[in-house]
Amino acid sequence: MVTTAAAARSLLRHHAFRGVGPNWYAGVMGTAIVGNAGAALPGCPGWLRDAGTGVWVLSVVVLALVLAARAVHWARHREAAVRHLHDPGVAPFYGCLPMALLAVGAGALAAGPRVVGERAAVGMDWALWSAGTAGALLVAVAVPYLMVTRHRIGPADGSPVWLLPIVAPMVAAAVGPALVPHLAVGGRQAREALLLGCVAMFGLSLLATLMTLPLVWGRLLRHGPLPLAATPALFLVLGPLGQSTTAAGAFADAGRFAVPGPYPAALRGFAVLYGVPVMGFALLWLALAAALVVRAGRRGMGFSMTWWAFTFPVGTCVTGAASLARHTGLHAASWLAAALYVLLVAAWAAAFGGTLRGLLAGDLPVPAAAPAVHPVRQPVAAASAAASAAGASVSEGPYQVR
Repeated sequence: MVTTAAAARSLLRHHAFRGVGPNWYAGVMGTAIVGNAGAALPGCPGWLRDAGTGVWVLSVVVLALVLAARAVHWARHREAAVRHLHDPGVAPFYGCLPMALLAVGAGALAAGPRVVGERAAVGMDWALWSAGTAGALLVAVAVPYLMVTRHRIGPADGSPVWLLPIVAPMVAAAVGPALVPHLAVGGRQAREALLLGCVAMFGLSLLATLMTLPLVWGRLLRHGPLPLAATPALFLVLGPLGQSTTAAGAFADAGRFAVPGPYPAALRGFAVLYGVPVMGFALLWLALAAALVVRAGRRGMGFSMTWWAFTFPVGTCVTGAASLARHTGLHAASWLAAALYVLLVAAWAAAFGGTLRGLLAGDLPVPAAAPAVHPVRQPVAAASAAASAAGASVSEGPYQVR
């Protein structure tokens, strides 16, 4: 607690506010998913549920701190905040805010009743889900609009961070169905509207993801691996895969409360027929991304805030595998969820520990990269060499690497 308080004071120093970009919400997401995924594990033991409750409380505290820091950032450094919106490497991280709200809200239902009581927990989830969903739909339109009309994007600039704003509605779709049983008895229309609204968000996010993933894959094939500090962002591809599998399972769970006739059975079948092949691709991508991260580590990749990309996307794969275990009864799916959860906890410990050390040492927050002023883009190696020669920090995407 002493180190956490010291880190909070470091974050809230006046001069540090300029460096608190929208990417800091990734820490909230990554912390909340540890508790949420643990509660979703088949046969979750009591001690793990207690630990998950503690992590959820921590995520609430971290969310409050980052919200406060970002509010001060906008109030005192508005010009920097506006530049973030016009920077194609930073603007997609505005998708992290609604996902942070949604992740903490989902934890309120899973862990909140033990802390604040069931009624308050349900109310908290309603509030955070409503705000997060509105924000998710906003960024899913606004950020692509800026990318089309304002950002200057070259053929080698394809990045997994482009998925952040368009995957936010998928998070809303995945956690919204848990609220269906909490609607008033007899409110069949409201329950059906909520469930089908989540299905609609599932569709819009999935189709947008299917348009974006080929751009990321094409960039890797044609231009090689990402810069070292940006390599962990490859794990972001797991987000829409695991979250969509989780959402399909959530539709099946809520179907019997909301839709009539054959649709609940159809939703249960869809949860399996969709989830199994998508989870298979997620495991393929996990292996590829891990291999590229190992390669980057051997070439000197150090800690940066991009390490939070190891957390939330892996957590969605945990909840996706747990959903498959729940709907198929396969022990293999349960073991997969448990193995992925161990990976998630290790990733969270590394990211959280690195962030705390950076805050305590004064190395964080680091300002996000500013947009290029000159239309001609320098190759990464040349830009890095020039910056190093000048004694400056090197910019790789939305983060500065010392």
